Amino acid sequence: MGAREFRDGAQDGLEALEPLDPEAITSFDGLLTAMRKTAFGGRRLGEAYEVLSAMIEDPDCSVVMTLSGAMTIAKMGKIVSTMIDHGMVQCVVSTGALIAHGLSESVGKTHYRHHPSMSDEELFRKGYNRVYDTLEMESNLNYVEHVVGQTMKRIDPNQPLSSELLTRELGRTLADEFDGAGILKSAYLKKVPVYIPAFTDSEMGLDVGTWAMGRVVDQARAQTKDGTDLDILRTINKSYPSFNPYQDLNSYTTHITSAKRLGIFTIGGGVPRNWSQQVGPYVEISNMRLGLKVRPPRFHYGVRICPEPDYWGGLSGCTYQEGISWGKFVSPEEGGRFAEVLSDATVVWPLLMVGLLERMKLKRTARKA
Repeated sequence: MGAREFRDGAQDGLEALEPLDPEAITSFDGLLTAMRKTAFGGRRLGEAYEVLSAMIEDPDCSVVMTLSGAMTIAKMGKIVSTMIDHGMVQCVVSTGALIAHGLSESVGKTHYRHHPSMSDEELFRKGYNRVYDTLEMESNLNYVEHVVGQTMKRIDPNQPLSSELLTRELGRTLADEFDGAGILKSAYLKKVPVYIPAFTDSEMGLDVGTWAMGRVVDQARAQTKDGTDLDILRTINKSYPSFNPYQDLNSYTTHITSAKRLGIFTIGGGVPRNWSQQVGPYVEISNMRLGLKVRPPRFHYGVRICPEPDYWGGLSGCTYQEGISWGKFVSPEEGGRFAEVLSDATVVWPLLMVGLLERMKLKRTARKA
Protein backbone atom coordinates (compact mmCIF):
# COMPACT_ATOMS: atom_id res chain seq x y z
CA MET A 1 0.00 0.00 0.00
CA GLY A 2 2.99 2.28 0.35
CA ALA A 3 3.87 4.80 3.02
CA ARG A 4 1.07 6.85 4.57
CA GLU A 5 0.87 10.61 4.26
CA PHE A 6 -0.10 12.70 7.26
CA ARG A 7 -2.15 15.41 5.58
CA ASP A 8 -4.52 17.93 7.08
CA GLY A 9 -8.07 17.72 5.71
CA ALA A 10 -7.94 21.35 4.63
CA GLN A 11 -5.31 20.38 2.06
CA ASP A 12 -7.97 18.34 0.28
CA GLY A 13 -10.74 20.90 0.67
CA LEU A 14 -12.60 18.97 3.38
CA GLU A 15 -15.16 20.81 5.49
CA ALA A 16 -14.13 21.31 9.10
CA LEU A 17 -16.54 20.37 11.88
CA GLU A 18 -17.18 22.62 14.87
CA PRO A 19 -18.09 21.88 18.50
CA LEU A 20 -21.71 22.66 19.30
CA ASP A 21 -21.52 25.36 21.97
CA PRO A 22 -24.87 25.49 23.82
CA GLU A 23 -23.96 28.77 25.51
CA ALA A 24 -23.55 30.45 22.13
CA ILE A 25 -26.95 29.38 20.79
CA THR A 26 -29.94 31.64 21.35
CA SER A 27 -32.48 30.35 18.79
CA PHE A 28 -33.71 27.24 16.99
CA ASP A 29 -32.32 28.67 13.76
CA GLY A 30 -28.92 28.97 15.41
CA LEU A 31 -29.14 25.47 16.88
CA LEU A 32 -30.04 23.80 13.56
CA THR A 33 -27.38 25.76 11.72
CA ALA A 34 -24.78 24.67 14.27
CA MET A 35 -25.90 21.04 14.07
CA ARG A 36 -24.88 20.93 10.41
CA LYS A 37 -21.26 21.22 11.56
CA THR A 38 -21.57 18.22 13.93
CA ALA A 39 -21.93 14.52 13.04
CA PHE A 40 -24.30 11.56 12.77
CA GLY A 41 -28.03 12.27 13.09
CA GLY A 42 -27.41 15.84 14.22
CA ARG A 43 -25.57 16.65 11.01
CA ARG A 44 -28.35 15.05 8.96
CA LEU A 45 -30.90 17.27 10.69
CA GLY A 46 -28.79 20.39 10.15
CA GLU A 47 -28.37 19.53 6.47
CA ALA A 48 -32.11 18.92 6.13
CA TYR A 49 -32.75 22.37 7.60
CA GLU A 50 -30.50 24.03 5.03
CA VAL A 51 -32.00 22.14 2.06
CA LEU A 52 -35.56 22.74 3.24
CA SER A 53 -34.81 26.42 3.73
CA ALA A 54 -33.26 26.63 0.26
CA MET A 55 -36.23 25.01 -1.46
CA ILE A 56 -38.89 27.17 0.17
CA GLU A 57 -36.86 30.34 -0.47
CA ASP A 58 -36.30 29.50 -4.15
CA PRO A 59 -38.87 31.67 -5.99
CA ASP A 60 -38.89 29.29 -8.96
CA CYS A 61 -39.43 26.15 -6.88
CA SER A 62 -42.82 24.49 -6.43
CA VAL A 63 -42.73 22.34 -3.28
CA VAL A 64 -44.72 19.13 -2.89
CA MET A 65 -45.31 17.93 0.67
CA THR A 66 -46.10 14.23 1.06
CA LEU A 67 -47.55 12.93 4.32
CA SER A 68 -48.02 9.48 5.79
CA GLY A 69 -48.22 8.05 9.28
CA ALA A 70 -50.57 9.19 12.03
CA MET A 71 -49.20 12.73 12.07
CA THR A 72 -52.49 14.49 12.82
CA ILE A 73 -53.34 12.14 15.69
CA ALA A 74 -49.80 12.91 16.88
CA LYS A 75 -50.80 16.62 16.91
CA MET A 76 -48.62 17.67 13.99
CA GLY A 77 -51.58 19.00 11.97
CA LYS A 78 -50.98 22.64 12.89
CA ILE A 79 -47.44 22.31 11.51
CA VAL A 80 -48.90 21.23 8.15
CA SER A 81 -51.41 24.09 8.04
CA THR A 82 -48.73 26.59 9.10
CA MET A 83 -46.47 25.48 6.25
CA ILE A 84 -49.37 26.03 3.85
CA ASP A 85 -50.29 29.39 5.42
CA HIS A 86 -46.71 30.67 5.04
CA GLY A 87 -46.42 29.60 1.40
CA MET A 88 -43.83 26.91 2.10
CA VAL A 89 -45.65 24.27 0.03
CA GLN A 90 -47.67 24.49 -3.18
CA CYS A 91 -49.13 20.97 -3.23
CA VAL A 92 -49.98 18.28 -0.65
CA VAL A 93 -50.15 14.51 -1.23
CA SER A 94 -51.34 12.53 1.77
CA THR A 95 -52.86 9.37 3.11
CA GLY A 96 -56.60 9.65 3.61
CA ALA A 97 -56.41 8.60 7.25
CA LEU A 98 -54.07 11.48 8.10
CA ILE A 99 -56.43 14.00 6.52
CA ALA A 100 -59.50 12.40 8.14
CA HIS A 101 -57.99 12.56 11.64
CA GLY A 102 -56.96 16.13 10.89
CA LEU A 103 -60.58 16.88 10.01
CA SER A 104 -61.56 15.59 13.44
CA GLU A 105 -59.26 18.16 15.02
CA SER A 106 -60.37 20.91 12.62
CA VAL A 107 -64.01 20.63 13.71
CA GLY A 108 -63.12 20.95 17.38
CA LYS A 109 -62.83 17.32 18.45
CA THR A 110 -60.16 16.04 20.83
CA HIS A 111 -57.61 13.23 20.85
CA TYR A 112 -56.59 11.69 24.16
CA ARG A 113 -53.54 10.04 25.64
CA HIS A 114 -54.01 6.30 26.08
CA HIS A 115 -53.71 5.05 29.64
CA PRO A 116 -51.93 1.66 29.69
CA SER A 117 -54.37 0.31 32.30
CA MET A 118 -57.10 0.23 29.62
CA SER A 119 -57.07 -2.91 27.50
CA ASP A 120 -57.84 -2.83 23.79
CA GLU A 121 -61.01 -4.80 24.51
CA GLU A 122 -62.14 -2.07 26.90
CA LEU A 123 -61.21 0.60 24.37
CA PHE A 124 -63.36 -1.10 21.74
CA ARG A 125 -66.36 -1.28 24.09
CA LYS A 126 -66.04 2.42 24.90
CA GLY A 127 -65.60 3.52 21.29
CA TYR A 128 -61.94 4.49 21.62
CA ASN A 129 -59.69 3.74 18.65
CA ARG A 130 -56.01 3.37 19.63
CA VAL A 131 -53.07 4.53 17.54
CA TYR A 132 -50.03 3.44 19.58
CA ASP A 133 -50.22 5.75 22.63
CA THR A 134 -53.08 8.01 21.51
CA LEU A 135 -56.86 7.62 21.16
CA GLU A 136 -59.29 8.78 18.48
CA MET A 137 -62.91 8.74 19.61
CA GLU A 138 -65.22 6.85 17.26
CA SER A 139 -67.72 9.64 17.92
CA ASN A 140 -65.18 12.06 16.42
CA LEU A 141 -65.15 10.08 13.19
CA ASN A 142 -68.94 9.94 13.16
CA TYR A 143 -68.98 13.74 13.28
CA VAL A 144 -66.45 13.85 10.46
CA GLU A 145 -68.93 11.77 8.44
CA HIS A 146 -71.55 14.43 9.17
CA VAL A 147 -69.22 17.12 7.79
CA VAL A 148 -68.49 15.00 4.71
CA GLY A 149 -72.22 14.38 4.23
CA GLN A 150 -73.00 18.10 4.46
CA THR A 151 -70.30 18.78 1.88
CA MET A 152 -71.60 16.08 -0.49
CA LYS A 153 -75.03 17.78 -0.54
CA ARG A 154 -73.39 20.74 -2.25
CA ILE A 155 -71.81 18.63 -5.02
CA ASP A 156 -73.69 17.64 -8.17
CA PRO A 157 -74.30 13.87 -7.70
CA ASN A 158 -73.56 13.31 -11.39
CA GLN A 159 -70.23 15.12 -11.29
CA PRO A 160 -67.16 12.85 -11.55
CA LEU A 161 -65.34 12.98 -8.22
CA SER A 162 -61.65 13.09 -7.38
CA SER A 163 -59.75 13.48 -4.13
CA GLU A 164 -58.63 16.95 -5.22
CA LEU A 165 -62.23 18.07 -5.71
CA LEU A 166 -63.45 16.52 -2.46
CA THR A 167 -60.63 17.92 -0.30
CA ARG A 168 -61.15 21.36 -1.83
CA GLU A 169 -64.89 21.26 -1.06
CA LEU A 170 -64.24 19.99 2.48
CA GLY A 171 -61.81 22.87 2.93
CA ARG A 172 -64.55 25.23 1.79
CA THR A 173 -66.91 23.75 4.40
CA LEU A 174 -64.29 24.29 7.12
CA ALA A 175 -63.67 27.87 5.98
CA ASP A 176 -67.39 28.69 5.88
CA GLU A 177 -68.57 26.91 9.03
CA PHE A 178 -65.69 26.37 11.49
CA ASP A 179 -63.39 28.82 13.25
CA GLY A 180 -60.40 26.61 14.02
CA ALA A 181 -57.28 25.97 11.96
CA GLY A 182 -57.11 22.97 9.67
CA ILE A 183 -55.07 21.45 6.86
CA LEU A 184 -57.89 21.46 4.32
CA LYS A 185 -59.07 24.90 5.42
CA SER A 186 -55.60 26.38 4.87
CA ALA A 187 -55.24 24.54 1.56
CA TYR A 188 -58.61 25.88 0.35
CA LEU A 189 -57.80 29.47 1.35
CA LYS A 190 -54.31 29.32 -0.20
CA LYS A 191 -55.50 27.41 -3.31
CA VAL A 192 -53.11 24.54 -2.59
CA PRO A 193 -54.36 21.24 -4.10
CA VAL A 194 -54.55 18.23 -1.78
CA TYR A 195 -54.39 14.76 -3.35
CA ILE A 196 -55.18 11.46 -1.65
CA PRO A 197 -54.04 8.68 -4.03
CA ALA A 198 -55.44 5.80 -1.93
CA PHE A 199 -58.69 7.61 -1.17
CA THR A 200 -60.78 4.54 -0.33
CA ASP A 201 -58.24 3.57 2.35
CA SER A 202 -59.59 6.15 4.78
CA GLU A 203 -62.56 7.22 6.86
CA MET A 204 -63.46 9.78 4.18
CA GLY A 205 -63.40 7.08 1.51
CA LEU A 206 -65.83 5.01 3.56
CA ASP A 207 -67.98 8.12 4.14
CA VAL A 208 -68.28 8.79 0.41
CA GLY A 209 -68.98 5.10 -0.23
CA THR A 210 -71.82 5.02 2.31
CA TRP A 211 -73.13 8.32 0.89
CA ALA A 212 -73.46 6.66 -2.52
CA MET A 213 -75.14 3.59 -1.05
CA GLY A 214 -77.47 5.76 1.03
CA ARG A 215 -78.95 7.19 -2.16
CA VAL A 216 -80.38 3.78 -3.09
CA VAL A 217 -80.91 2.06 0.27
CA ASP A 218 -84.67 2.72 0.42
CA GLN A 219 -85.08 1.33 -3.08
CA ALA A 220 -83.04 -1.74 -2.11
CA ARG A 221 -85.20 -2.34 0.98
CA ALA A 222 -88.33 -2.23 -1.17
CA GLN A 223 -86.86 -4.69 -3.66
CA THR A 224 -85.69 -7.15 -0.99
CA LYS A 225 -88.64 -7.19 1.42
CA ASP A 226 -88.11 -10.83 2.28
CA GLY A 227 -84.33 -10.61 2.32
CA THR A 228 -81.86 -10.05 5.12
CA ASP A 229 -79.81 -6.95 5.82
CA LEU A 230 -76.89 -8.76 4.19
CA ASP A 231 -78.95 -9.06 1.01
CA ILE A 232 -79.65 -5.32 1.17
CA LEU A 233 -75.95 -4.58 1.68
CA ARG A 234 -75.00 -6.72 -1.31
CA THR A 235 -77.54 -4.83 -3.41
CA ILE A 236 -76.44 -1.34 -2.41
CA ASN A 237 -72.77 -2.37 -2.78
CA LYS A 238 -73.44 -2.12 -6.52
CA SER A 239 -73.96 1.63 -6.20
CA TYR A 240 -70.64 3.44 -6.52
CA PRO A 241 -69.54 7.06 -6.31
CA SER A 242 -68.47 8.42 -9.70
CA PHE A 243 -64.86 8.61 -8.53
CA ASN A 244 -62.08 8.76 -11.12
CA PRO A 245 -58.51 8.61 -9.71
CA TYR A 246 -57.07 9.54 -13.12
CA GLN A 247 -58.46 13.03 -12.63
CA ASP A 248 -56.05 13.33 -9.70
CA LEU A 249 -53.10 11.83 -11.58
CA ASN A 250 -53.46 14.07 -14.62
CA SER A 251 -54.25 17.18 -12.57
CA TYR A 252 -51.12 16.58 -10.49
CA THR A 253 -49.11 15.99 -13.65
CA THR A 254 -50.25 19.36 -15.00
CA HIS A 255 -49.25 21.00 -11.73
CA ILE A 256 -45.80 19.40 -11.76
CA THR A 257 -45.03 20.02 -15.44
CA SER A 258 -45.96 23.70 -15.01
CA ALA A 259 -43.24 24.31 -12.41
CA LYS A 260 -39.85 25.79 -13.27
CA ARG A 261 -38.17 23.81 -10.49
CA LEU A 262 -39.41 21.13 -8.09
CA GLY A 263 -38.86 20.30 -4.44
CA ILE A 264 -40.30 17.49 -2.33
CA PHE A 265 -40.68 17.38 1.44
CA THR A 266 -41.63 13.94 2.68
CA ILE A 267 -42.85 12.79 6.07
CA GLY A 268 -42.81 8.98 6.15
CA GLY A 269 -43.19 7.39 2.73
CA GLY A 270 -45.67 4.88 1.36
CA VAL A 271 -48.21 5.62 -1.36
CA PRO A 272 -48.07 9.45 -1.06
CA ARG A 273 -44.32 9.49 -1.64
CA ASN A 274 -44.34 7.06 -4.57
CA TRP A 275 -47.38 8.60 -6.25
CA SER A 276 -45.95 12.10 -6.03
CA GLN A 277 -42.59 11.01 -7.47
CA GLN A 278 -43.90 9.02 -10.44
CA VAL A 279 -44.68 11.95 -12.74
CA GLY A 280 -41.18 11.85 -14.25
CA PRO A 281 -41.55 8.20 -15.35
CA TYR A 282 -45.19 8.91 -16.38
CA VAL A 283 -44.08 11.65 -18.77
CA GLU A 284 -41.10 9.62 -19.93
CA ILE A 285 -43.16 6.57 -20.93
CA SER A 286 -45.74 8.88 -22.52
CA ASN A 287 -42.96 10.28 -24.70
CA MET A 288 -41.79 6.81 -25.64
CA ARG A 289 -45.19 5.22 -26.28
CA LEU A 290 -47.15 8.18 -27.62
CA GLY A 291 -44.50 9.94 -29.69
CA LEU A 292 -44.27 13.04 -27.50
CA LYS A 293 -41.26 15.19 -26.67
CA VAL A 294 -42.05 16.63 -23.23
CA ARG A 295 -39.14 17.15 -20.85
CA PRO A 296 -39.72 14.74 -17.92
CA PRO A 297 -39.87 16.67 -14.63
CA ARG A 298 -37.29 15.86 -11.96
CA PHE A 299 -37.08 17.02 -8.33
CA HIS A 300 -34.16 19.40 -7.69
CA TYR A 301 -34.59 19.47 -3.91
CA GLY A 302 -35.67 16.77 -1.48
CA VAL A 303 -35.96 16.38 2.29
CA ARG A 304 -37.18 13.12 3.81
CA ILE A 305 -37.97 12.47 7.48
CA CYS A 306 -38.58 8.79 8.08
CA PRO A 307 -37.02 6.20 10.41
CA GLU A 308 -37.11 3.41 7.83
CA PRO A 309 -33.71 2.30 6.45
CA ASP A 310 -33.18 1.51 2.78
CA TYR A 311 -32.11 -2.11 3.30
CA TRP A 312 -35.66 -3.23 4.09
CA GLY A 313 -36.39 -2.64 0.43
CA GLY A 314 -39.53 -0.53 0.85
CA LEU A 315 -40.21 2.78 -0.86
CA SER A 316 -40.46 4.54 2.51
CA GLY A 317 -36.75 3.90 3.09
CA CYS A 318 -35.61 4.42 -0.49
CA THR A 319 -32.84 7.01 -0.79
CA TYR A 320 -32.96 9.92 -3.20
CA GLN A 321 -29.81 8.54 -4.76
CA GLU A 322 -31.71 5.38 -5.67
CA GLY A 323 -34.54 7.49 -7.08
CA ILE A 324 -32.11 9.04 -9.57
CA SER A 325 -31.96 5.67 -11.33
CA TRP A 326 -35.73 5.87 -11.90
CA GLY A 327 -35.53 9.33 -13.45
CA LYS A 328 -37.27 11.02 -10.50
CA PHE A 329 -34.51 13.29 -9.20
CA VAL A 330 -31.79 15.58 -10.48
CA SER A 331 -28.41 14.14 -9.53
CA PRO A 332 -26.14 16.07 -7.13
CA GLU A 333 -23.65 16.41 -9.99
CA GLU A 334 -26.31 18.37 -11.90
CA GLY A 335 -27.29 20.53 -8.93
CA GLY A 336 -29.69 18.32 -6.98
CA ARG A 337 -29.78 18.96 -3.22
CA PHE A 338 -31.13 16.30 -0.89
CA ALA A 339 -31.17 15.45 2.81
CA GLU A 340 -32.59 12.50 4.72
CA VAL A 341 -33.22 12.29 8.45
CA LEU A 342 -33.78 8.77 9.78
CA SER A 343 -35.92 9.77 12.74
CA ASP A 344 -39.43 9.95 14.12
CA ALA A 345 -40.97 13.04 12.52
CA THR A 346 -42.64 14.09 15.77
CA VAL A 347 -39.15 14.63 17.24
CA VAL A 348 -37.46 16.64 14.48
CA TRP A 349 -40.26 18.22 12.40
CA PRO A 350 -41.24 20.74 15.12
CA LEU A 351 -37.58 21.80 15.43
CA LEU A 352 -37.35 22.39 11.68
CA MET A 353 -40.62 24.31 11.63
CA VAL A 354 -39.73 26.68 14.47
CA GLY A 355 -36.30 27.26 12.93
CA LEU A 356 -37.83 28.09 9.54
CA LEU A 357 -40.28 30.55 11.08
CA GLU A 358 -37.44 32.23 12.97
CA ARG A 359 -35.32 32.48 9.83
CA MET A 360 -38.23 33.92 7.83
CA LYS A 361 -38.85 36.55 10.54
CA LEU A 362 -35.16 37.50 10.64
CA LYS A 363 -35.05 37.97 6.88
CA ARG A 364 -38.22 40.08 6.89
CA THR A 365 -36.72 42.26 9.62
CA ALA A 366 -33.47 42.60 7.67
CA ARG A 367 -35.31 43.67 4.51
CA LYS A 368 -37.16 46.40 6.43
CA ALA A 369 -33.95 47.73 8.01
